Amino acid sequence: MIGAAVRELVLATARAMNSHGLNQGASGNVSARDGKGFWITPSALPYDQCTPEDMVWLDWAGQVKGRRKPSSEWRMHADIYRAYPQAGAILHAHSPYCTTLACLERPIPAFHYMVAMAGGDSIRCASYATFGTQALSDTVIEALRDRSAALLAHHGMICYGADLERVLALAIEVETLARIYLQALAVSEPPVLPVGEMAEILRRFKDYRP
Repeated sequence: MIGAAVRELVLATARAMNSHGLNQGASGNVSARDGKGFWITPSALPYDQCTPEDMVWLDWAGQVKGRRKPSSEWRMHADIYRAYPQAGAILHAHSPYCTTLACLERPIPAFHYMVAMAGGDSIRCASYATFGTQALSDTVIEALRDRSAALLAHHGMICYGADLERVLALAIEVETLARIYLQALAVSEPPVLPVGEMAEILRRFKDYRP
């Protein structure tokens, strides 16, 4: 599956991201690996106004093919693909509950076993850096070490999966966890699952998570 089919799916995923309440307007971005580069959503164009031809292809050096400018976060996507070969698709959103936690610089601990869906016993919060910069890419790469999702301080969330279908499902799961965690915090600091139990959950999820 290359070219036209991939860019159609990238746009469909970006629209689904908005319809699921993960994102608003033209914020956030979606990409999918394709050959020696990747397709990514364009900069500053609402997804309901996009066509598949508006998706932008970049190679690993950042060379662009397309009639639009790529998302301002293209560098972050490129660096994740280079750092994590298992990443087939990436989704970045300003989802309300994840972004609330990110603005508090608060990670999501193992308060619920489904945190393991992101690959570890927590979902880290990357330290703040200006959007679109190499500094942001660097802090995100570190936050994603042994993980497939992270929060971005004062910004939003990011995750990767083997393909677009699975990365959207993971993003929805992470946003749901963020919502439940915030609801729990409104009552009390929730207890977290023991390290040994999370290790067992991760073992069971090894062939299950995106």
